Amino acid sequence: MATKQIGDVILDVKNISLSFGGVKALTDISFDVREHEVRAIIGPNGAGKSSMLNCVNGVYRPQQGAITFKGQTFTHMDSHQVASMGIGRTFQNLALFKGMSVIDNIMTGRNLRIKSNLFLQALRVGPAQREEEKHREFVEHIIDFLEIQAYRKTPVGQLPYGLQKRVDLGRALAMEPQLLLLDEPMAGMNVEEKQDMSRFVLDVNEEFGTTIVLIEHDMGVVMDISDRVVVLDYGKKIGDGTPDEVRNNEEVISAYLGTGH
Repeated sequence: MATKQIGDVILDVKNISLSFGGVKALTDISFDVREHEVRAIIGPNGAGKSSMLNCVNGVYRPQQGAITFKGQTFTHMDSHQVASMGIGRTFQNLALFKGMSVIDNIMTGRNLRIKSNLFLQALRVGPAQREEEKHREFVEHIIDFLEIQAYRKTPVGQLPYGLQKRVDLGRALAMEPQLLLLDEPMAGMNVEEKQDMSRFVLDVNEEFGTTIVLIEHDMGVVMDISDRVVVLDYGKKIGDGTPDEVRNNEEVISAYLGTGH
């Protein structure tokens, strides 16, 4: 991973605070993400990790702070605006269309890039047909990349969980995001599935040049694939640095192990 060219800051999160009623989900969180890096967000359950991603991709509106993406600063973005700017996202709970095939699920990720109107798309004539063929070609490339060719026409609901997660990743990649937010992409997987998914995350990062922000509970995975790690606990930031720096941070150790250890 040392050969990888890490670029300038692409995402800068500044002093984000988020409350629900009287409950503070996030308190004064700041960190940045550099181009082409894999940036992990870790922390015990309830630390505020998913809330942080939801602020970045416009699902939640923080009460304080600002987010700068590619030099543009926002106090709040809506989800459509986020997607059109080049931020993709996978979800902890799969949001796939279970009755639709693998290829059709991944095609939904191309919606933002389809220029022809719905009427022409439905008729599949002229420019609309040529455009659809071009998008399908791109989707086929993703299917090959994720090694799911054998399941192209299979309804997603019939696939094992690990493969459904791969389809979810494929749909996010179909948007051609510059920044990809992965919310626990390996949750619920066995060791072999985790190894596969880790490899795909690294390949996406290296081959597509996609910048990745990753929430993950498996510390082994995080330490293996991340360039830098930010640690949250009870909605506060308690650590930030390389995997080695974080691994040796006393506050992080006590948050994970309990001070009694």
